[in-house]
Amino acid sequence: MKKEYSLILAESQDDVCWVAINRPHDRNSINTALMGEITQVLEEVEQTAIRAMVFTGSGETHFIGGADGIEMMQCDPEGALAFSVRIQELFNRMEESPLILVAAINGLCFGGGLEFSLACDFRIASDSARIGLPEVKVGIIPGGGGTQRLPRVVGMGRAMEMILSGKLYQAKDARDLGLIHRTVPGEKLIAETQEFLKPVLANPRHALTHAKRALRASQWLPFSDGLQNESQEFKGCFSSDFFVSLMCQQIRSGVLKTTSKLPEWVYNER
Repeated sequence: MKKEYSLILAESQDDVCWVAINRPHDRNSINTALMGEITQVLEEVEQTAIRAMVFTGSGETHFIGGADGIEMMQCDPEGALAFSVRIQELFNRMEESPLILVAAINGLCFGGGLEFSLACDFRIASDSARIGLPEVKVGIIPGGGGTQRLPRVVGMGRAMEMILSGKLYQAKDARDLGLIHRTVPGEKLIAETQEFLKPVLANPRHALTHAKRALRASQWLPFSDGLQNESQEFKGCFSSDFFVSLMCQQIRSGVLKTTSKLPEWVYNER
């Protein structure tokens, strides 16, 4: 990594950048400065050959314990609006990243922490993790996209129950709701996350990026518009010669047989 950060620990290994939220004395909570560093590390890593970023929390107890309560308590209504917009912009930026983003949830994950994980592509949690959106218990509501993303993941009924009750869920229960992709023993979280990523990262980078864009569009576009978006992303895949080269190789090797008359270049090395 080229840049030193004060609120995160970032280390690259092969195709993956591992990022630990490093505010253990403040529950690894999200403040404005941390939002800036997350944006910066995304921008830096996206310019490299790294293909995935895994987020976890420093310390033994928290993944991300919400947004920073001390910063929020100083907000008047307009300040609260600005804070909500800032954190939403960060999570939107995360969703738009061409990187594969994984939340490796190693402890308490609530409020802004769950909203953070919902902006990731995958969520893997230790068995001891507890997860939820308890904002109503302190007289506020989720302001980082939780009321919009959670229903799209677990359905409106479940999201209504989770948000209006403010309940924290055990990792297994969150997995059963479809909120978590996989639960693992805490001591195996990193190793299992690496294994989880292997079949994903075995695929060409451009295809993953186009697939992510098409899938994300399904969350906010009407169906017919989503189909048009899918066609455009499908089109974008053909800016790479990966598919055509692979088909040519299979034809030349006899794996793929055809009676169609194909141009001569199909049979030449590409």
